Amino acid sequence: MTQSRLPSRRVASTPESIFQTISQLSAQHEAVDLGQGFPDDDGPRHMLELAAEAILGTDGHPQNQYAPLRGEKNLREAIAKDRARKYGQTLDPDTEILVTVGATEALAASVLGLVNPGQEVVALSPYYDAYPAITALAEASFRPVGLRREEGWSIDREAFRAAVTENTAAVILNTPHNPTGAVLSREDMEFVAEVVRDSHAVVIADEVYERLVYPGGEHLAFATLPGMAERTVSISGASKNFNATGWKTGWVCAPEELLAPIITAKQFLTFSGAHPMQNAVAWALEEAEEWSAEWLVEMRHRRTVLAEGLTRLGFTPLETQGTYFLLADIAEVCPGMSADEFCKTLPEKAGVAAIPLTAFTHDPEDPSLRTLVRWTFCKSEANIQRALGRLEEHFG
Repeated sequence: MTQSRLPSRRVASTPESIFQTISQLSAQHEAVDLGQGFPDDDGPRHMLELAAEAILGTDGHPQNQYAPLRGEKNLREAIAKDRARKYGQTLDPDTEILVTVGATEALAASVLGLVNPGQEVVALSPYYDAYPAITALAEASFRPVGLRREEGWSIDREAFRAAVTENTAAVILNTPHNPTGAVLSREDMEFVAEVVRDSHAVVIADEVYERLVYPGGEHLAFATLPGMAERTVSISGASKNFNATGWKTGWVCAPEELLAPIITAKQFLTFSGAHPMQNAVAWALEEAEEWSAEWLVEMRHRRTVLAEGLTRLGFTPLETQGTYFLLADIAEVCPGMSADEFCKTLPEKAGVAAIPLTAFTHDPEDPSLRTLVRWTFCKSEANIQRALGRLEEHFG
């Protein structure tokens, strides 16, 4: 018998995504899904209409063929204006901005373009589960550094400094942070910049939740820190900013020297993103500030509804400064049970889906993390209430 050549070593150690696992269980048991981070609400109405018009060509110029590799010029210009308006950052839309197929492709192209096999990528743990998978595809080593919970979530500075070595090619810095909902403090960001200045590493700043920061939190664009513009790759997108996860329209902002290898990697992944959505997203970046402000208020309200409901049931919600995720500790309600076991049995037992925090960590047995569950409040208030009702029937 010949030895199987499948799968390749790049994917052999990558397990099925927790989102796939929980989604299958949720569908099987018709659960209310408070696990996956996609909203029940669509984005700005006019943005949707512009995309529909682009598909149908009602203005005589249908956009159903390839977009330019770098993305529509209107969108790149809108991104540049948005960064200037919000952060005071000056970008050349022709040489320093790239439109991608969602933020995940932006991350993948950045790691593939900037990290060599055998080098290291440092990221904060808990982390978005794509980070280690993308690093493995680049045949690099993933080095997680645990966040500390003592007073909110903060960087373990001693561990971070030790993790960044001569072999570190990139640091992935995610804030507002998925899955904890934390917004890193200015002091922590300045500390990262200090460490990076003494290294050869670039920073890949995952800022996809930049518009979802609640009072009490402040989002600081990492590239605006002294000396960081020339060594930072900033990533965002329409998915979380404008409730358009299915559009898969993201972008990268970086100096030309860093962006060039990212473009090289991206062109052989997808070449270009979906064309009809790009001018619509450009409109949203320039004209949808009122919608964004109203959506943020609505998210605060739904966060309160979910947190108060979970508290009534005996769970312990943690503070959420940004994103649309809320962590809650199940230890009091389910003593001795891990978050992983809780979430894998919840769809069948209670008809509700959620995600264990341990799916985002390098140490699932960490006692400070193993009973934490991530819930999303970007669902409709009616669905949040349905989920809480089902939880009360089971745990009440």
